[in-house]
Amino acid sequence: MASSRDKVRAFYQRYIDALNAHEFDRMDEFAHEHITLQSEPGTREDLIASLRGIVDAVPDFHWETQELAIDGHRLAARLINTGTAVKEWLDAKPTGNPFEIVEYAIYTLRDGKFLHMTAMHDADALQRQPVTGSYI
Repeated sequence: MASSRDKVRAFYQRYIDALNAHEFDRMDEFAHEHITLQSEPGTREDLIASLRGIVDAVPDFHWETQELAIDGHRLAARLINTGTAVKEWLDAKPTGNPFEIVEYAIYTLRDGKFLHMTAMHDADALQRQPVTGSYI
């Protein structure tokens, strides 16, 4: 029988898989209708709009979980984000070059879905990535 921790780990992997498939309309499987985003009241639609904004700027955006800590109903993750920006994102101009940055995310679950979601991207690292070649 799977432990509670294993179920949470599997839930989070399904979430990451949906993100990487850019299946944002599936967020009702993962997030409550009313949630807290970045410590502010929000909705699942706000989450979806944020995710769509990311892939609008970085169409090949990819999330890869490097570490996942689970403590009951709380999760903390360190992820590697990769992609190639075609529009400005996190105050960095698109260069036409792929990037790799770290994301730290903290979540609280209630009734098997996200209730609180906070993520921090290493925007400074994105802005420091070398510019080689030209962007057309």
